[in-house]
Amino acid sequence: MDFKLTEEQLMIQRAAREFAQQQCLPGVIERDEHQKFPKEQMEQLADLGFLGMMTSIEYGGAGMDTISYVIAMEEISKVDASVSVSMSVNNSLVCWGLEHYATEEQKKKYLTPLAQGKKDGALYIGAFLLSEPEAGSDATHQHTSAIDKGDHYLLNGVKNWITNGSTASVYLVMAQTDASKGPKGINAFIVEKNTAGILVGAKENKLGIRGSDTHAVSFMDVKVPKENRIGVDGFGFTFAMKTLNGGRIGIAAQALGIASGAYELALAYSKQRQSFGKPIHEHQAIQFKLAEMATRIQSARLLCYHAAWEKDNGLDYTTSAAMSKLHASDTAMWAATEAVQVHGGYGFVKEYHVERLMRDAKITQIYEGTSEIQKMVIGRNITK
Repeated sequence: MDFKLTEEQLMIQRAAREFAQQQCLPGVIERDEHQKFPKEQMEQLADLGFLGMMTSIEYGGAGMDTISYVIAMEEISKVDASVSVSMSVNNSLVCWGLEHYATEEQKKKYLTPLAQGKKDGALYIGAFLLSEPEAGSDATHQHTSAIDKGDHYLLNGVKNWITNGSTASVYLVMAQTDASKGPKGINAFIVEKNTAGILVGAKENKLGIRGSDTHAVSFMDVKVPKENRIGVDGFGFTFAMKTLNGGRIGIAAQALGIASGAYELALAYSKQRQSFGKPIHEHQAIQFKLAEMATRIQSARLLCYHAAWEKDNGLDYTTSAAMSKLHASDTAMWAATEAVQVHGGYGFVKEYHVERLMRDAKITQIYEGTSEIQKMVIGRNITK
């Protein structure tokens, strides 16, 4: 087993780190304060080829492996998790789902510009619409309906907590076409945001990842062409679950980045701050905090790499993805809180960044499957 990163992976790490430090760090506090979507940073990610990292070159992507994607997600999340979550949705959910399950015509029309992140020179990203006001963790109970009208479906309902809700050009929407069939009556559709009958709600005023674009989206008699259904009739729920498995690796990598970013800030501060006549990192109490942070973060990183490796090698990564997200998100919440503690009073103000990382960390335990859902997935698989 080789734990060394390849030259290409090291190059991706350097590029992502440089982007995070030079393009994301300036203005990150202001974007968080004013809930400003990082449009300029997303356009730069498109130019870097980071919005379709795992998509094959044939469809406009970079053709990289999942480990490279995890590495890039960690580096960017160290600085701005609002940028990385938008990047994650486009990569893990939208582009991956389309490449693996869309028709050739759908791929040419939608996947190629989504993987490139631009169309006609403008930002072009996607969103994944599964959650509803009454269907969060229990995604089988979809109330959004898609009625078969012959040559098209008529879409009605409300989706909420949608990342890239107002900035996306393309929605992947899960909807119920036959309630009597339960999950097998759910379909997935490609819906263009500018279609008549779509209403994007106000931006959610969130605790963390405040720069990301989170909205409710309503559908009122929205016509969706038959050719925009993904897969065979009734494939929607399977599509959502298989896609979310990979998405969990992306969010695990985001959580890893939040944790490692908080740790790096705490370590640097501990070498600058003096108390009782010496730098605080020389006090055993601080050393123990830093030692435990470093250990937990490395274990989370190895879980992320392992899940990514299984995915790249065509193995069943359902359990490893759930484990990586569960552990990395718990580590992010704990490490960011400890980083605030190391900073003391300075950690409680925005200037020192760690309070933002602590706020950003919480959502990683919730979205793309709560920690409780991850435990259910792991429990079912280990007790088969």
